[in-house]
Amino acid sequence: MLIRFFRSEPAAALVLLAASAAAMLVANTPLYDNYHHALTHSIGHLTLHEWINDALMALFFLMVGLEIKREMVYGALSTWGDRLLPGLAALGGMIVPALIFLLVNHNSPNHRAGWAVPTATDIAFALGVLTLIGNRVPAAVRILLVGIAIIDDLLAILVIATFYSSGVSFGWLGVSAVGLAALVLLNRSSVYAIWPYMLVGIGLWISVFNSGIHATLAGVIVAMCIPARGSSETSPAPLNILEHRLVYWVNFGIVPLFGFANAGVPLGGMHPGDVISTLPLGIILGLFLGKQIGIFATIWMLVRIGIARMPTRTTWPQIHAMAVLCGIGFTMSIFIAGLAFSGDLEYLDLAKIGVIAGSVISAAIGTILMRRHTERRESLP
Repeated sequence: MLIRFFRSEPAAALVLLAASAAAMLVANTPLYDNYHHALTHSIGHLTLHEWINDALMALFFLMVGLEIKREMVYGALSTWGDRLLPGLAALGGMIVPALIFLLVNHNSPNHRAGWAVPTATDIAFALGVLTLIGNRVPAAVRILLVGIAIIDDLLAILVIATFYSSGVSFGWLGVSAVGLAALVLLNRSSVYAIWPYMLVGIGLWISVFNSGIHATLAGVIVAMCIPARGSSETSPAPLNILEHRLVYWVNFGIVPLFGFANAGVPLGGMHPGDVISTLPLGIILGLFLGKQIGIFATIWMLVRIGIARMPTRTTWPQIHAMAVLCGIGFTMSIFIAGLAFSGDLEYLDLAKIGVIAGSVISAAIGTILMRRHTERRESLP
């Protein structure tokens, strides 16, 4: 029974939810001091919190990179035609939330660093919710959600690399370039063993960490260099082998640990009005309204003008419900919030409140809409 649960699709989302709820509980009890002390305890040159967010999350980004490459090579995004609709929808689903956040916070210059927080979609949570709704959800809706979330992750990675890197050291950046060249050489030399890529990847993580660019991006770079084909037609691809080895450790170990270490927000010093102050409000509206408007409007426009075709056996209300579910930001949104407000704990806590509230609202409303429109379609003669 337990093994069947961990192999089910909603399991990862439920474990992350439980870990995050536990963090909120601990942060608002007398255990908070112990919780905070443990996270700020130094282990070597980094605190425990930094080991989780900078080192362990590099493995999360490694798996994200593997998922992106797999879908790009032989999955739902393997042709430019397959990429067009989800790609532009994902772009619309990032631009509109960012604009809504900046509009809400136009008089709060100290908040503007958080513009990218409501632009992300948590693929594990969104897919978990779809699975809980049941098999009645059209396969095309699921495939479109996967495509949008995958490209959303890719865009989020570009945003992190471009806007949330500071004090770049060109010396260490040069060392990183050597590491990248070594990974490309391994790929071009048809090296199918995984360990050489991991060995170079550790060195790359160290150099990227010291370069001023966020260290987790090393995981994505390594993923892009892992061979997506096996040494023969019958041998498994190193990409699939590594993804299979990582998936349970990441989904049931690293990501819940990240949730527990980052979702704990002490509410004791907050006033009810803080929740609707411009910073969390901008994130809530960006996730719930911005995501659905940006994604649905883009898809509607592309289909109406004939650039893309409507996904098969779907309705516009189902597409809209899927767009609402894309407002579940959580893991990536909290991660970006940590980068945007790393120097201000008060702003960071408010941003986390916004992410949690916006994600919960999107999940609840999206589930209700998807259930209603799926059941209504089934009831038609």
